[in-house]
Amino acid sequence: MAGKLEPYEDRAGKWRFRLKAGNGQVIATGEAYESKSAAQNGIESIKRNAPDAPVVEIEG
Repeated sequence: MAGKLEPYEDRAGKWRFRLKAGNGQVIATGEAYESKSAAQNGIESIKRNAPDAPVVEIEG
């Protein structure tokens, strides 16, 4: 099964989204949003703007 993005409400009452692998493991979590619709907009932004984003090393 493919991974999925899902919005959820955190313990502080903020909305976030998480990326789950096909096995159900959470592999990424988005920032906090004030509403579920804002979190859903974040999901759509990820899908639209980074479908094939490269991995870039940042030296520090």
